[in-house]
Amino acid sequence: MAGSKNGKSEGLVYRGHPLRRAGNIIYYGTMAEKYIIMMQVLETKKVQDLELATKVSIQLQLTDPELRSRERIVKKGEKDSLYAAMDFAEVWLNRALAGKA
Repeated sequence: MAGSKNGKSEGLVYRGHPLRRAGNIIYYGTMAEKYIIMMQVLETKKVQDLELATKVSIQLQLTDPELRSRERIVKKGEKDSLYAAMDFAEVWLNRALAGKA
């Protein structure tokens, strides 16, 4: 968690990019940039009292609001854990923002 100088929380940040969750969808990055990552938890399994993601869809998307949703998708894939998905998300987003997508 990152905090600002006045002590207010700015939300979750992973390796320099913000994370936002809406239900089973996690957005990584910011709409102010050219690209963002959308991860969707497709399947989970219960381990003790925790729900663990066992299938996560990852999409590198353009943030251009003029494009239809299908036109925004630059790259997509699936991983078998949220940890693996986050790993790929960071690499994909950093490469795309550096112009190497």
